[in-house]
Amino acid sequence: MVIQDIQTGRISLPLRHPFKTALRTVDAVEDVVVRVIADTGETGYGEAPPTAVITGDTLGSIECAVRDFIRPALLGMEIENLDGIMKKLHGCILKNTSAKAAVDMAVYDLYGKRLGAPVYQLLGGARKRVETDLTISVNPIEEMVADALEAVGRGYRILKIKVGKEGRGDVERIAAIRSAVGPDILLRVDANQGWDARQSVSIISAMEDKGLDIELVEQPVRAHDIEGMKYITRRVQTPILADESVFSPADAVEIIRQRAADLINIKLMKTGGIHEALKICDVAEIYGVECMIGCMLESRLSVAAAAHLAAGRSVITRADLDGPSLCSVDPYEGGPVFDEAAISMTGDPGIGVGNLPCAEWH
Repeated sequence: MVIQDIQTGRISLPLRHPFKTALRTVDAVEDVVVRVIADTGETGYGEAPPTAVITGDTLGSIECAVRDFIRPALLGMEIENLDGIMKKLHGCILKNTSAKAAVDMAVYDLYGKRLGAPVYQLLGGARKRVETDLTISVNPIEEMVADALEAVGRGYRILKIKVGKEGRGDVERIAAIRSAVGPDILLRVDANQGWDARQSVSIISAMEDKGLDIELVEQPVRAHDIEGMKYITRRVQTPILADESVFSPADAVEIIRQRAADLINIKLMKTGGIHEALKICDVAEIYGVECMIGCMLESRLSVAAAAHLAAGRSVITRADLDGPSLCSVDPYEGGPVFDEAAISMTGDPGIGVGNLPCAEWH
């Protein structure tokens, strides 16, 4: 099975509610999709969101990277030569991790189809079911409480609360949500780099003093502020999750070496796909550090690829794969089944998702 062509298109899917964080507000999933076509006629699919404020990637830059750099490097390569493909993919252009991730997952999709097995089984087959949280966007407190109660009503037992805009005022947000949902719902707090180190310690300590029982706090400080995150981790009891600070396996090694965080959040759009994410899993497993698998604003296509990784590797103990649940429509067929909080793997070979809502391919 040889790579004959690589093409890009675009999809647009409206969200149920505007997605708001300390960094941005988004109303719809507007992503680039990729298809890798083999000489057998079989096709593998991938997806990349333009998350400029985190990865630096835009719609145009993703398309350019695939068209002008990745496609010429991979044409004619055999899908069975997975290691060789990945070396060329990551060597043909620096950074551009979202574009690389889209092509990576399309290649893994074809690889699974070639072997007649779902990708999660090829990655280790640790489990057949993954439970995800649901994100509650940062809004006025009353609206966040209502959104949290709606999520619990839909069957979610884990909520990820976006904060980072109002400093100590964020404690009030979390307290109100905890009071509304009760003690049995797991709450994760994501500051999206919105606090500084001292402020983080003050806010997290206040949440601890109030007995809000927060499972973890995600990326409280700027991505480059490793010293700040280490300062926080050493002064609070609540586990700290490194997200934007970890793009590569080398980043993961540095975070673990400095004990700057307790947990690592893997996202395919940061790592450049499944291949490099597996290296982070290996590093984390060696040092006994648990991982979360997360996503950007993505549709079921690329979130399915992340679900395969989560189901494949036991070191991934938490999932934030709510992209499909945030969308108001799901046009796809096949692949993992997303039923609110429950993600169930199927026997579909590859990643398994098809029927892309893309009018034109280039």
